[in-house]
Amino acid sequence: MIPMTKICLSWSGGRDSMMMLDKIGTAHGLLTTFQKASSTMMMHEVPLELVKIQAEALGIPLYPVLFEDTPSNKQYEETMGTAVHGLLHEGFTEMAFGDLFLAEIRNYREKQLESSGLQPVFPLWGEDTKSLSKRFIQRGYRAIIVCVDEEQLDSSFLGREYDESFLQDLPEHVDPCGENGEFHSFVFDGPLFAFPVPFSIKGTFQKWERFGYVRLET
Repeated sequence: MIPMTKICLSWSGGRDSMMMLDKIGTAHGLLTTFQKASSTMMMHEVPLELVKIQAEALGIPLYPVLFEDTPSNKQYEETMGTAVHGLLHEGFTEMAFGDLFLAEIRNYREKQLESSGLQPVFPLWGEDTKSLSKRFIQRGYRAIIVCVDEEQLDSSFLGREYDESFLQDLPEHVDPCGENGEFHSFVFDGPLFAFPVPFSIKGTFQKWERFGYVRLET
């Protein structure tokens, strides 16, 4: 008897995560990291409540992992190890990541899951980022920009919808999928959604004198 594959996605709620799900067609869980104090997603600052609604709209269970605001590498790896153990206990066999071309990050993920019992998979690896960005729009997905690295992209891009106009306005040095950390997004609607995620933008803020964010609320 062939064992059943049960896959969990390393989920940011953004465009690449969405296209990973779109490509594989199904998933049994979404693993997302959040800061305890603020109940917002690490790096993206999207509220936990919004990600819960997003997961509900997609019909996939959310597995939130909570961290202190600035965990050490050791604390991060220990907490993620506990999360992986929990996934194994629930019968998960694979963890999928939406990485596209950064080999250093892929190698890190593979090392972290080595001998864990979870098989790392990279459904989007090697895909052309220009083609992927256009396919996201053509498939009917909608996302907004929730974070920009102001050393790479102007803060005026914050809060914009990820559409053809956005792509046309990007400077040439910025990857259209933001794979170098230029920006992050939040997907709120599309063909796999049972309903659009309701949200409103309540201003902007900055962290670490470099990253600009929109403040999202339900």
